Amino acid sequence: MPCFWESYEELRRRSAVRNPAAATGTMRPVRQGPGDGTRAIYFVALLSLVVTWLVFVASFPPTAIAMHEVDHRFTVKGHVCGPDGQPVPDTKVIAKDVRVSVHAIGYTDSRGYYRATLHLHNENRGDPILVIALDQEKRETAQFDPKDVGTERQITVNFGSGCETAAGGADWIYYGAGISLAAVAALAGVRLIRNRQRSQRRGKGLRK
Repeated sequence: MPCFWESYEELRRRSAVRNPAAATGTMRPVRQGPGDGTRAIYFVALLSLVVTWLVFVASFPPTAIAMHEVDHRFTVKGHVCGPDGQPVPDTKVIAKDVRVSVHAIGYTDSRGYYRATLHLHNENRGDPILVIALDQEKRETAQFDPKDVGTERQITVNFGSGCETAAGGADWIYYGAGISLAAVAALAGVRLIRNRQRSQRRGKGLRK
């Protein structure tokens, strides 16, 4: 027992030298600033913003964002028709800038219309453009005014003949039909309003 007690007292004495608070049996409370919860909220919010920004960048790469500007894109469009002059839908069309090895892919719709947009700049003016559809190739040149940043830079390349005219005629038919329906609806609305006004006037006259 004396040896054990002496050892205990020796350990306690050493602890008192290193940590006076422990020797007296008093422990300092851990301080927590009033802003710890707010800091945690700020950290979570900042982390959410960073994750959102990373997802946005991954979904819209710099090339796609840059192509929103007119002077960063060059569009190849047109129609693809068969030997019978009918539109060929769901056809793959490839447009290539041969000089800089840039390409874009488009697909024809039910009217045979396609649209492929290349990521080109002012220095690409005059580049050879190769367009491929239905195992056919056509070569054009990227022509535009580098100083004009308001007009869409584009060329029209058709394969076959006939469907572009038919598609244009169909568009005019659709537009004409839409305008006619709008005019009829407007006329019917005017007549309905007039009839209601007449009914109201008659009702007031009967009440008098």
